[in-house]
Amino acid sequence: MSNDCKVETALDILVGKWKPVILYHILSNGILRFSELQRLIPDITKKMLTSQLRELEYHDIINRKIYAQIPPKVEYSMTEYGKGLMPLLESMHNWGLAHIEHLNEIYGEEEAK
Repeated sequence: MSNDCKVETALDILVGKWKPVILYHILSNGILRFSELQRLIPDITKKMLTSQLRELEYHDIINRKIYAQIPPKVEYSMTEYGKGLMPLLESMHNWGLAHIEHLNEIYGEEEAK
């Protein structure tokens, strides 16, 4: 792969078990609180969710808004910059669906999972 190829740059930001899932939920819902993300992604640990959210925030993909109240309230949403990922994530989602269908055609439903 050429040094001019920036696919690796994009993948560095998006790759991981949880980042695409987090982004999918935030894009689908608009604004989510930490506890809502935990409910939507029950297999993720608090530590991992926090880590992934901080990385996405660092790259200006998501906003983190903290409300000065007790108990503390934190909301996450997409930045305008991050919304540019929407077509890419939708394409990846659609490709994933098509790929599952493709594997089902080749191997049958049980083996394709």
